[in-house]
Amino acid sequence: MADAAANAYTSIRDDIVAGKLTRGEWLREGKLAQELGVSRTPVREALRRLEAEGLVEFAPNRGVRVTAWSALGLEDLYHIRARLESLAARLAAVRREPEDLRELEGTARRMDELAADPHADRDELTELNNHFHRAIVLAARSRHLATQLRGIIDIPLIARTFHKYAPERIRVSSAQHLELVAAIRARDGDWADALMQAHILAARSVMVPTTDT
Repeated sequence: MADAAANAYTSIRDDIVAGKLTRGEWLREGKLAQELGVSRTPVREALRRLEAEGLVEFAPNRGVRVTAWSALGLEDLYHIRARLESLAARLAAVRREPEDLRELEGTARRMDELAADPHADRDELTELNNHFHRAIVLAARSRHLATQLRGIIDIPLIARTFHKYAPERIRVSSAQHLELVAAIRARDGDWADALMQAHILAARSVMVPTTDT
């Protein structure tokens, strides 16, 4: 049962983050169970876990739907993310290992190459961006912080930020990633913290005004 619930959670979560299940879409336990080849119980457990991460919401007497973020709710998320992820950058600067630095630098440089091309694949840029931010969280080596950020970074509207960016904004974001790598390489926690907070809030300025229910 535990494996079935874990598999259901992963499958449903992946579909939400990828945008296959869209915000506000109603999720029917019976249909999900049939598609996943499991009973309703593991699906119900998976949905409860996703609710704790903020990816779905339960509506009394109506069921469960993919969270329909309002502009205000999304703005709150960006401010929370700015505080938490800037802490992750600060810790990463102090706790990072050589392999963390290699991973971050390789990802940032590949993004910089793509950023120079106005016709670059946005899906690849998005995946590299998400990988970069997760790598910083991993380098922070804080299980509790990673748990808190997991439910924020992977909110679909945040995870797919690069699909909203103009080419010039992509180049600016890429340059900020390279500067973050420099701060982490220098083990300068104050620098990394300030850079990350500015980086996240800049993304908020792009996303929030155009996002509403």
